[in-house]
Amino acid sequence: MVFYQPGKTEHNLPRDPFKACVVPRPIGWISTVSPSSTSTNGQDNSTPQQGPAHNLAPYSQFNNLTFDPPYVMFSANQTGFGDRKDTTRNAEATGVFCWQLATWDLREAVNKSAEAVPYGVDEFERAGLEKTWSKTLKTPVPMVEQSPVRFECEYYTTLRLPGNPPMGTVDVVIGKVVAIHISDHVLTDGKIDISKTQPIARCGYYEYVVARETFEMIIPGDAATLYGLEGSVAKHRADRGEHQQTGAPPLGPP
Repeated sequence: MVFYQPGKTEHNLPRDPFKACVVPRPIGWISTVSPSSTSTNGQDNSTPQQGPAHNLAPYSQFNNLTFDPPYVMFSANQTGFGDRKDTTRNAEATGVFCWQLATWDLREAVNKSAEAVPYGVDEFERAGLEKTWSKTLKTPVPMVEQSPVRFECEYYTTLRLPGNPPMGTVDVVIGKVVAIHISDHVLTDGKIDISKTQPIARCGYYEYVVARETFEMIIPGDAATLYGLEGSVAKHRADRGEHQQTGAPPLGPP
């Protein structure tokens, strides 16, 4: 068995294994706008355009944190020059960002939007993506029209973790999901159908995986304990309300 202490001892493998251990990881395909009044054209960086710059980038350290209310997080390393990522800067400055589901059909655009480009370059244009717009955020944010699932998020906080050079600090950005868009064509009997969304996720090295099949396992025990696994806000609140009236502790998750 391979045993090593990160940063202290060698693993003696041809490639670092850590990211290949924690798989698959959902992709945080995050869109933001800059607080500035000018941006640059995605095809010609010397051509100024009026209005905020539109940014789009994928993050392989992303996940949801809870469901009532829903929060998500993404983790952004600094650039090789010690600068904070555009996404982090924009989210903190404007207080808003959006997430879109990265899918098999959009894989090339996801990869294209990951390329490091100068601040202010429009990654939507560079990746050939159509824009749709947030409906509830105080500052409108563009979203990927072709993505079947999209979240509108209000920035909540940033947790800054120390990193070893040349990475510098790592910004863990947390946002509250305030609006959700789901395309009708990915629903089957009222449920999001993985065979239709075909989300892609990050694995180790340069590897990705695409999800097309699912299986079910239901944890044995009281049905109320499953509300959190379902992500059922209505059942969760009904259970909590019922037990508040009787004075008994809720059966479901707190």
